[in-house]
Formats: sequence, structure tokens, C-alpha cells
Amino acid sequence: MEKFEKLLRKIEERTLKLGVVGLGYVGLPLAVEKAKAGYDVIGFDVQTDKVEKINKGINYIGDVVSEDLLDLVNKKKLRATDDPTLFSELDAIAICVPTPLDIYKQPNMSYVVDSINLITKNISNNTLIVLESTTYPGTTEEILRPVLEDSGFIVGETVYLAYSPERVDPGNKHFNTKNTPKVVGGVTENCTKLASKLYRSILKSDIHEVSSPSIAEMEKILENTFRNINIALANEMAILCDKMNIDVWEVIDAASSKPYGFMPFYPGPGLGGHCIPIDPWYLTYKAREYNYHTKLIETAGEINDDMPMVVVNKISEILNINSLSLKESKILVLGLAYKKDIDDYRESPILKIIELLENRQANLTIVDPFIDNYSYKGLERKTDKLEVDKIGDYDLVFIATNHTKFDYQTIYDNSKIIFDTRNSYNRKESEKYYKI
Repeated sequence: MEKFEKLLRKIEERTLKLGVVGLGYVGLPLAVEKAKAGYDVIGFDVQTDKVEKINKGINYIGDVVSEDLLDLVNKKKLRATDDPTLFSELDAIAICVPTPLDIYKQPNMSYVVDSINLITKNISNNTLIVLESTTYPGTTEEILRPVLEDSGFIVGETVYLAYSPERVDPGNKHFNTKNTPKVVGGVTENCTKLASKLYRSILKSDIHEVSSPSIAEMEKILENTFRNINIALANEMAILCDKMNIDVWEVIDAASSKPYGFMPFYPGPGLGGHCIPIDPWYLTYKAREYNYHTKLIETAGEINDDMPMVVVNKISEILNINSLSLKESKILVLGLAYKKDIDDYRESPILKIIELLENRQANLTIVDPFIDNYSYKGLERKTDKLEVDKIGDYDLVFIATNHTKFDYQTIYDNSKIIFDTRNSYNRKESEKYYKI
């Protein structure tokens, strides 16, 4: 109990030494906030280029203020490493590594497993470990806890273990790592108490304590499954409305006038990002353990996964209406990121749409003001710059991501045909303009 109280005092005195494993879209903003709160922070990543950039004060994440990062590095409040032996210097470690799906839509937990193995081999007694990576319910106690206990640690006494899901929304101008409420569930009461106290000292947000890591793991899955299912409903409505010659955007706008019982979700070219397209499949995977089939979740996933093909078929239809063939048509693709005003193209449905269009021998020019280079299925590619005077050379302009940097009026004035999947113009369809 004396060691536990010592950790609490270190939080109060800001003398706790903190570590963050994984310096991507979740880990780097968290490391920055911890350092800004007065803690000495070491970020760990196996990608040496990230380590080198951080130690030079070079930012690569849109939600991090570059000046803040450089200032923290210069003040020696934040540094990065790929050396796991430095875990021995830390009092608390957050794990923020990827949890992708494999080709069978089952969770790939290798990054989490590798992280906890490295941590366990190098930490001392009286260390707090918090998993932040999104995962299926049971991960903290079924994967992390046994590794610690097999190495002789006693969870809740000689080491503290909790789960607190990340809630990063890239590009959100109102909510970020600092002010988004945090959910915390520890393996024991002291685990929860310690993790919650640490987060309260770092963040300017509510800290919601729950009774177990599984509750915290499940609530994160519920958040994103809720969005996945409602977006699938919007997409299915869009498909049906298109067949019935009804403007689905006007339908949603009308439904939104109801002050209760309705929350607007919007159709699009498909789901992107690391959370919404992936998280529901974690639950589907875990449900099999209990002989339960998540019918609604899987159906929603199938609808959203089908949207890239729906978009390609619609482009082909529009071209046919205008006496053009998809093959060898010149198409200007505006946007590659999965949502507007960010450089994140992880799981972007636009990548699949590009692949499908190219398989049908369309001639594509891809423009994204936030992305210069991108990788897809092992191939490195460059995006193009938008040349306004050449917009009229394209058979069709495909608005895939509604970045605010695009001059939509100029694009409209100079285009022959526009297919808009984001309702960028909020106008009726015409001989020139089509939308999903």
C-alpha cells in the first residue's frame, strides 16, 4: 500500500515518468498532452523515422500543434526512442498501438502482444500500464494480465493495469485529446483509482470510471458500432432514394427538423479511418466465443463495404447517360482522405474506388491538398495538383472528399459533369450535376 501511495504522490507532484508506446494518431497527441501537463515523457515506436522526427521536433500528426511539439522537445519534456530497456525508467505506460483486422476480419493483436511482452521484460515493480488501443471486450484481462502474472507481477499490488479507450477524432475542431471525456476501467479498484488520477492531472475533461476493463472495452465498441449501423442505414436509404428519384439529402434534412427521436447520419462513398469500419468486427469476432451471431452489425458492415462498388456503378451509369464509356474516360478524383480537412487515408473507401475504376481502365487524376504521397497494397503513389484551367478536359469530376480547400464554385463552373458523394453543393441534380 505504501508503494501505491507513493505513485499517487508522484502524480500530485508531477514527478511521475510517463511512457507512450505507439506514436501515431493516438499516441503522439497523448504524449504531447502528458508533457504539456508537466510530466517527463518518453515515446516508444519501432519506426525509426518517427523517433528521429520527434527528437528533431518535427511534427507529422495534424492534431498536434507543431510549435508545441518543438517546444516540448527543446525543453526535454518529451523524447522518443526505439529502445525498450528505457521502460525500466518509467512509472506509467500507455499502449497506443494499432489493432487492425486480418483478411478474415479478425483482430490482429500482434502489436498489443509484442508491446506487453516488451514492457513486461523491462519494467520494475509499481508501474501503471494502461491499454488505449481499441479492441474486443476481454483483451486487457485475457491477454495483458496473464503476461504480467506469468512474469511474477501481482496485478493491483506490484503492478497496476487498466483500459481507457482512445477517442481521437482527426480533424475535429472542437474535441481533441485534451477535452474529450475519458472512460477508465481498472482490473482492481486501485488500478482504476491510479489511472483516473493520472488522467485527471493531464486532461481538461470528465473522467468516467467503470467497474472493469471489459466495460470500458465494450463501451468503445458500442460508440463506433452505433455510428457504423446508422451510416449503413443512411447509405441504404441513399441507394433506395436514388432508384426512386428522391433526394436523400433533402429527406435527411427534413427528418432532422424533428426535435427528438432522430439523429442525422449521412451517406457517402464508404467508411474510412481506423475506428468505424473496423471496431464492430471486433465484437463480431468475440461474439462467436459465446455462440452468438451479430446479424445487425454484420449486415451494416456489408452495406458500408459495398459502397465503393455502388459509387463505381453510379459513375459508369452517369457516363453512359452522357454517351460515354467508363473505359478510357478521364476522371478527376477530388479527395483521398476518408474525411474532410485531414491527411488520414487509413481504410479510406476512395482507395478501393480508385482500384475499381482503374480495373475498368478509367484514366484517373487524383487530387488531395492534404496528401502528397500515399501507399496502397504495397505500391507508393503520388497525388496531383489541381489545375483549374484543365478541369474542363475531364469527362467527369468525382467529389470523393469534401475538403474546404477546394473552390467548389470554380470546380462547378469549369466541369462538364460532376458526381458528388458529399452533397458539397446542396443543390438539386441537373444534366451536369449528380449526387449519391
